[in-house]
This record gives sequence, structure tokens and C-alpha cells, in this order.
Amino acid sequence: MKGQQRRAWGLGILLVALAGALLVLGAGIGSTGFENLLAAGDDPVALQIVRDIRLPRTLGAWLAGALLGLAGAVAQGLFRNPLADPYLLGSASGASLGVALALWLFGLSPTSTQWVVRLGLTGAAFLGAVLAVLLTLLLARGVQQTLRLLLAGVIVGVVLGAAKDLLTIASADILQAIQGFMLGSTGLVGWSACAVMGGLGVACLLLGWALAPVLDGLALGEATAASLGLPLGAMRAALVAVLALATGTAVAQTGLIAFVGLAAPHLVRSVVKTTHGRLIVLSTAMGGLLLMAADLLARWMVAPQELPVGVLTAVLGGSYLLWLMHRRSARGGL
Repeated sequence: MKGQQRRAWGLGILLVALAGALLVLGAGIGSTGFENLLAAGDDPVALQIVRDIRLPRTLGAWLAGALLGLAGAVAQGLFRNPLADPYLLGSASGASLGVALALWLFGLSPTSTQWVVRLGLTGAAFLGAVLAVLLTLLLARGVQQTLRLLLAGVIVGVVLGAAKDLLTIASADILQAIQGFMLGSTGLVGWSACAVMGGLGVACLLLGWALAPVLDGLALGEATAASLGLPLGAMRAALVAVLALATGTAVAQTGLIAFVGLAAPHLVRSVVKTTHGRLIVLSTAMGGLLLMAADLLARWMVAPQELPVGVLTAVLGGSYLLWLMHRRSARGGL
């Protein structure tokens, strides 16, 4: 047990150190590739670009990835399924529909970095995610039947996704904004978005960590969790709220980014076996590191142009899962 604790601490320190190094690296990657930061100190324009564009974007990528990693760890523990991801309950489709409605009704522009607009988009995404999750719970008749809950989430996701598509077709003005939103991008993240994600991320992390014993109990089975005297109904509802808030916040600021929430807990578990409390914290750090690295790679690969980071994470994440399935098939696990 002590060996696993030391390994968990070591992994956490490594993830933080790598994130710090990538933050510095991200400040130096521009449209022409890597630039010398020391030279930027003598140029007021270059310094402003680093301070107001590159740094918040790189930090925002870490925060969005951290939210998705946290949500993925909660989802996999809640459903006792290592293939669960933050979008399972239709929350991503609900968040996307909420943002589309906000853009259509109020003309909010994703390019704006004003506090009111960012809070408005986050609120719309969160409201859409929560409503989608509530609709899923209504169709599944609660949180007791895991299989029914998953099937209801798939149905809600498809229906709300179709509603979002109909809305974007009917309103050509928001089509381009929604297209960028669906591909996923951190290019428009500013300091205000970082503040929103940071504040809500801390709240989600603290609540998820406090509810981690429920996930530990569920991992041993429903009967075992119930025998511990835990109010499973209320705690499951709180975990669903954490899942919806973390997913909705990340989706509102960066759009739909695939596989980060699914891969982050897998990578942590491949290094260290630990309880859900540490798993949630480490998956948060791992998700942030994954999306930050993907964002830097998306900026650098085809500079001066840029790949949508959501496309890159889908390719890399899908390749990782195919390799994982192949390895487990070779071992007889799948």
C-alpha cells in the first residue's frame, strides 16, 4: 500500500512538472512555430501576444482537459465501466444545444472574452447539460438501473444532437460558430474563460474528492455500498451534478473534445492502482496534461495554420483505445 501511495505521489508530481514545462513551451509557440521568449521581452507587441493570447490559451487547455479528466473518472466510477466517458448521459449534446440556443437567441459571439458573455455561454452549456442529464434520469427512472441509464443517455444524446443540427440549419448565422464548436478548439480561450473554468473546476474537484468513498463502495457492488450506510441516492445525484457541471463548463469554453475524459483515467490506472479519491485528482492532472500537449501539437504541426484540437484528440485517443483493445485481446481480456 505504501508503495502505491509513493507511486501516486510521484505520478502527481511528474504531471505537475510536465504541465509547468508545457506551459512555458506553449508561451513560445506561435503561428511561425517556436519563438524565443527572451526576444519577446524586448518587443511590446510580442509580449502582449504572449501574455494575452498564448498563456491563457495554454492554461485554458490544461483547465478544460482537467475538467474532462475529472468527469471521466467520476463517470467510470459511477457506472463501474472503464469505457464510460463524460458524454455518456447526453450532457455534451445538451451543452451543445444550450450554446447553440444562446447564440441563436441572444447573438452571443464565441470570439468575445467579456465576462458576461463567457458566463452566459457557460451557464447555457451547464443548463443544457443538466437538463439533458435530468431527461436521461427521467427516461431511466432514476439511477438504480445502470444499463437503462446508459441506453437513455445514448437516446437523449442522439435526439438533442439532432435538435442542435436542426437549429444550426435553420440559422445560417451561427453555422460557422457551431462548426468550430463541434470540432473543438482552445484558440478563443482568454483569461476570463480560465477564471470560469478554474473556479468551477476547484468546486467540482473538491466535491468529487469528497464523494470518492461512494465510488469506492460502488466498485465493490451495490450491496456492499448499501451496507456501508451511505445515502446512495443523494450521493449518486451529487456525482451526476459534478459530472454535468465539469462537462458543461469544459464544453462551453472549448467545444466538443473527444477521448480526453476517457483516456485520462485509463492512463492513471495503467501506472498506479489507487482509490477513487486519488484517481480523481490524478485523472484531473492527466486530462489537463493530455489536452495541453494536444493543443501545442495542433499549433505546431502545420504552422502557420492550425489543426482543431478536437480532431487531433479524436485521432490520438482512438488510436490509443484501438491499441488498448488489441493488447487486451492478446491477453484474452476482450
